[in-house]
Amino acid sequence: MLASGSEDSSVKLWDISSGQCLHTFKGQANWVWSVAFSADGKMLASGSDDSSVKLWDIGSGQCLHTFKGHANLVRSVAFSADGNMLASGGGDSSVKLWDISSGECLHTFKGHNNRVCSVAFSADGNMLASGSGDHTVKLWDIGSGQCLHTFKGHANWVLSVAFSADGTMLVSSSADQTIKLWDLSSRQCLRTFKGHANWVLSVAFSADGNMLASSSGDETIKLWDVDTGECLKTLRSDRPYEGMNITGVTGLTQAEKATLKALGAVEQSN
Repeated sequence: MLASGSEDSSVKLWDISSGQCLHTFKGQANWVWSVAFSADGKMLASGSDDSSVKLWDIGSGQCLHTFKGHANLVRSVAFSADGNMLASGGGDSSVKLWDISSGECLHTFKGHNNRVCSVAFSADGNMLASGSGDHTVKLWDIGSGQCLHTFKGHANWVLSVAFSADGTMLVSSSADQTIKLWDLSSRQCLRTFKGHANWVLSVAFSADGNMLASSSGDETIKLWDVDTGECLKTLRSDRPYEGMNITGVTGLTQAEKATLKALGAVEQSN
């Protein structure tokens, strides 16, 4: 199954094999920015511009709980591996930790000075990472609520964060068009991946931790080798005029040429 959130305020559940919409969850009052499945696949969480987080039962389609507490939009949601906790990052610069069963806010992590764009749990559930519009990544201890470290190095908003499965590394992607790999023991930046030509919107580790996948506003997905930093492959959907050669074509304005190039056309320089 695949879940999607939309500016029409709905969350949709899709069957990957058939492409059919299995269910539409309605209840949020504004854009849905983020969705996440629980590890057991029984629940779905959504974060919205209406400042709330909703917990949905996938089997029945019912809303199990609405978590309220953020003072601005909820940009990101994530489940802990055991499914007992939910984290949310908001436009109010805070990260909130919620108890799934009771709906209680267990802790509010404060320290960022701009909106929180992404949150992620470590696999063991002991740490939480958050990426923010303040250009930093923060590492939090869930038990104490303390900030363990602030990773600095990005030159623009941090849009996505993810832990490696073995808990030794953290990766972040940014509007500065780069991806950074951080060592959680030394707290050092191991590598900066460059190659995208626009914001890097999302990043994720492969299950074995050997590769990264990143998606960007440049309309590409890139696969990276974690050890070498090499870009292994660039994936791009064909655009309407992909490969069309407009070299020497007359009667087109510069604006029209620019539009065609953006849609895949090529023009060779003299």
